[in-house]
Formats: sequence, structure tokens, C-alpha cells
Amino acid sequence: MSQVRSGAAQAGIGLGSALAVAISWSLHKSIVWAIVQGFFGWFYVLYFALTRPGGFAG
Repeated sequence: MSQVRSGAAQAGIGLGSALAVAISWSLHKSIVWAIVQGFFGWFYVLYFALTRPGGFAG
């Protein structure tokens, strides 16, 4: 069971980083910013969602 949880945790970290990189690239078109924000992963995704008009609702 612990291997399943470990795999899920790694997938979640990867998904957060992928979302952060995609959002960063669409806004800044900079590889440096994409790497930095990919490192922060879910924190950047949440920041992006909270600072945009409509927030999580769209």
C-alpha cells in the first residue's frame, strides 16, 4: 500500500510542476521563469488561480 501512495505523491508533484510550467510559459514566454515556477509547482498554480479575476470559479 505504501508504494501506491508514494507513486501518487510523485504524480501529484509532477502534475503541479507541469501546470506551473505551462501557465508560466503562456504568460511570460521565458524558460527561466518556467523553471523557477515549475520548482514551486502547486504553490504557483494556487497563486495564479487566486490572483486572477474569478479565481477558481473561472
